[in-house]
Amino acid sequence: MSDYTMEEKHSMEEKQSMEEKHSREINRRRTFAIISHPDAGKTTLTEKFLLYGGAINLAGSVKGKATARHAVSDWMEIEKERGISVTSSVLQFEYGGYCINILDTPGHQDFSEDTYRTLMAADSAVMVIDASKGVEAQTRKLFKVCGMRGIPIFTFINKLDRDANDTFDLLDEIEKELGIATCPLNWPIGSGKEFRGVYDREKKCVISYSDTEKGTKEGTATEIPIQEEAQLKELIGEEAADKLLGEIELLDGASAEFDLEAVRAGKLTPVCFGSALTNFGVEIFLQHFLNMTTPPLPRVADTGVVEPAGREFSAFVFKIQANMNKAHRDRIAFMRICSGRFDAGMEVRHVQGNRVMRLSQPQTIMADERRILSEAYAGDIIGVFDPGIFSIGDTICMPRENFRYEGIPTFAPEHFARVRQMDTMKRKQFVKGVEQIAQEGAIQIFQEFNTGLEEIIVGVVGVLQFDVLKYRLENEYNVEIRLENLPYEHIRWIENKEEVDIAKLTGTSDMKKVKDMKGNPLLLFVNPWSIGMTLDRNKGLVLSEFGRN
Repeated sequence: MSDYTMEEKHSMEEKQSMEEKHSREINRRRTFAIISHPDAGKTTLTEKFLLYGGAINLAGSVKGKATARHAVSDWMEIEKERGISVTSSVLQFEYGGYCINILDTPGHQDFSEDTYRTLMAADSAVMVIDASKGVEAQTRKLFKVCGMRGIPIFTFINKLDRDANDTFDLLDEIEKELGIATCPLNWPIGSGKEFRGVYDREKKCVISYSDTEKGTKEGTATEIPIQEEAQLKELIGEEAADKLLGEIELLDGASAEFDLEAVRAGKLTPVCFGSALTNFGVEIFLQHFLNMTTPPLPRVADTGVVEPAGREFSAFVFKIQANMNKAHRDRIAFMRICSGRFDAGMEVRHVQGNRVMRLSQPQTIMADERRILSEAYAGDIIGVFDPGIFSIGDTICMPRENFRYEGIPTFAPEHFARVRQMDTMKRKQFVKGVEQIAQEGAIQIFQEFNTGLEEIIVGVVGVLQFDVLKYRLENEYNVEIRLENLPYEHIRWIENKEEVDIAKLTGTSDMKKVKDMKGNPLLLFVNPWSIGMTLDRNKGLVLSEFGRN
């Protein structure tokens, strides 16, 4: 055999070995979002996951007090002051051989657009429900988004250390309100002061409640087989044991059979019970979740389906965040890797910008802490330095390829305000700040259409975003603003702008013509009936409720 043939053989073996490594790395990725109504305990649960993965040593308190330790995933100053999450955080850690990417989302409905974009980057979702409140308004909204994407949903019913609703009622409510079947993997024994632990349906044993409220993962739990009635009654009390045995009998006869295919199709949600605050049931849930969830899923592009392990590197931008590090005044574009392996320094194509480039300062993020990375795989979330060229929804792929992933819809704002800076000498900082925050997708900015006026109109999905805008402009750009609320509640994009003379459009007295950052014409209305009237008066006009990034 010649030296050339040996070299060739060695090269083939090396290539095969690399491909096997890539496939292994991709298969151990798990990327999911955590969703909930505000105050259901989502951020606390996220921290306990990090605790079990060894990513942090002591969980933070999520109470909104100036003296309290703050949640790792809440890194913005306004989040620390208010004790709420207003932006999605990206957190990566290792656990049990898996590489886990958690996307922690804002619970408050005013930031639902950020949550929607984040769900576009996830392969599954963990839904956190407060056991004393059941399904709440924001849970319904977020669930609908998950349903639209058909992603698997895993439910953690939290706060069993407090008085809770009847367990059967909670499950019934999930099924009726959200239209998804439930399959409890364990069952709570009491709640509040009477909380004694959970019954594990697979192991057929009771796991006793142990309180590890100090924020550490140490804690002992006693396991007793369900048939050991005498031992069981001694551990949890006779009354609790009798009630449990009756509930198990009912449960086995009434609940849906576990079906992994139905779970992965988003038609059945596995349910676990516990207390994130006291660490009870968190690791049990995490283990069940990892056993049932999938590696990175294929993604749809304009050229067809892209398989994670079957193609070279590709990704899409789902989030942009300015000023994560105030000292550097930088801007980070978050990308979900959809296929292949990313190597730092490799050349890639930015499809929308039609340019070949190297991604600068690729990094993994732990809230506001960063680590420069040399490689990443499908399923991972990476942050790259953005000099102002990326937009939400952009596709990144290898230089010789040229395809686009499905775009991310823009939510229609429901609240509008005219924004004026208090100090006219700070016009440059004001415009820069407003534009950068708009590029993140947190707000949408508009200007009067062809009037020459430079006044800026801001549109938001939820009014709390006005507070965030005001706070961030003051603290990050040193600009004070005044907001003047406008009466408009409805916005429509003009789909066929090339075919319409915008200046000659005949509208209603409550209609306003504006343009967005890219110069696209839009119409604002006070009343919903004005939309139909405007369409009637302008034959051929096509209006849309959604823009596209």
